[in-house]
Amino acid sequence: MIIATAALLRLIAMLGYQPVMFFNDSFDYLHVATDPYPHPLRPDGYAFLLWALKPFHSFALVAAVQHLMGLGIGVMIYALLRRKFRLPGWGAALAAAPVLLDAYQLQLEHLVLSDTMFTFLVMSAVTLLLWHDRPSWRIAAAVGLIIGLAWLTRSVGMPVLLGVLVYMLIRRSGWKLMAATLVACMLPVLAYMGWYRADSGKFAITESNGIFLYARVYKFADCHQMNNLPVSEYPLCTEPANRLPNSQDGIWNAQSPLNRYTGQRFSPENNALSNDFAKRAIMAQPFDYMKVVAHDFFKVFRWERTVFPDKATYAQYEFGKTSKPLPKWRMDHNSIASVEAQSYERGNAQTQVVEPFAGVARGYQDVFYLRGTMVGVILLVGLAGLVPMWRRFGGEALLPWTLATGLLLAPAATAEFDYRYVLPAVPLAALAAGLAFRPEGRATVSGWTRRLRGRSQQEPAPSTTASTPTSTASPNTPSDTGPQVTPEDAPAAT
Repeated sequence: MIIATAALLRLIAMLGYQPVMFFNDSFDYLHVATDPYPHPLRPDGYAFLLWALKPFHSFALVAAVQHLMGLGIGVMIYALLRRKFRLPGWGAALAAAPVLLDAYQLQLEHLVLSDTMFTFLVMSAVTLLLWHDRPSWRIAAAVGLIIGLAWLTRSVGMPVLLGVLVYMLIRRSGWKLMAATLVACMLPVLAYMGWYRADSGKFAITESNGIFLYARVYKFADCHQMNNLPVSEYPLCTEPANRLPNSQDGIWNAQSPLNRYTGQRFSPENNALSNDFAKRAIMAQPFDYMKVVAHDFFKVFRWERTVFPDKATYAQYEFGKTSKPLPKWRMDHNSIASVEAQSYERGNAQTQVVEPFAGVARGYQDVFYLRGTMVGVILLVGLAGLVPMWRRFGGEALLPWTLATGLLLAPAATAEFDYRYVLPAVPLAALAAGLAFRPEGRATVSGWTRRLRGRSQQEPAPSTTASTPTSTASPNTPSDTGPQVTPEDAPAAT
């Protein structure tokens, strides 16, 4: 029932917003898919998917593939919990519901963005690893390869690799399986870095990690507290009174200090300067850094969704009433965003709002979405499920729970909070919460309960001897325990 409803909702989205919806970042991916090259801002994994689908000239096909990925994520959660960990059908379906029925997840799948593909790849790797108690080297290599592709889809895939390797170490999978996972993961990553070097002369994946880290420290960095700050980094200093409202303004706003340097914003020189400046700020002001990280991390769990970082950006995360024209941005000296989108589609690529389907999607999104507090509750349920399995470090649930928490923490630590960064963690958190109710965990909790009850029943009752009054009955008075026999009444021995 839930999977059928989820499929129907995705069909309504495809009918209501044809052929697909766009985000600002969409046109960078399209630009790479048009003429592949290693993008300095973000890795090209998702652009490769667009490139592979380009011969069909259909954004509707792109949307359909991503919606199938969304359904596949829900199916993986259900299959793991139902088939592998023996939860009842309704329990497994309930755990998959946050992914299958959340309106913002549905809308994210309909955007030309990397998040759905990244989530699908991570969930595929987790499913493969958890399905096999003792994975073979082929399974371990497949897990590593999938994580490598996820890393090339979003840079946050690197912490996923670390989480998987730590899990395998705790589970005592053996160094051979861990090596197979690591090698298989690094094969596509190193190949991509080699391509990057051939194109730009630097062995790297992007030229943006330092700039995004600079955005993280932009809100609190005080150059007066940094010792021996190089003169070349002075332009990155900003007095508190002149700072812009959001951390992202440190990158994208026209008044960003990065614009004080000449040349391209995401250049190797700017990235190196920003990275060094950010690390100096963190070392000089560690408590200020922890404060902004904690603020953005706990912002995930707020009940109400607020317009963030600005109205225009927030609107791109929702099903709208009107269609926006394709942007006329110049992607390079010879390319314009709208022209490349129309070339990819071989026709009009502008999103068309088709009623009444679009109205149904908007009405659904107004009501049926996963609030931040609900995400927090799901994480807490998963955390509670680790306790009964503490002798095994939480058992299989340790992997999805730590990955979910890490995916929520990574943006807060390296860039800034964004609503779209929350959704890839939800399937993992839901899987961990479902594992909290697996039969082994329930049996352990039942055993604890029985032992506690047994101890309470074995405790001796309080003594009443001191408070019992001494009997004043005469020797000849009958007693409740029978007649009293005195020595004088005893028969004489013969």
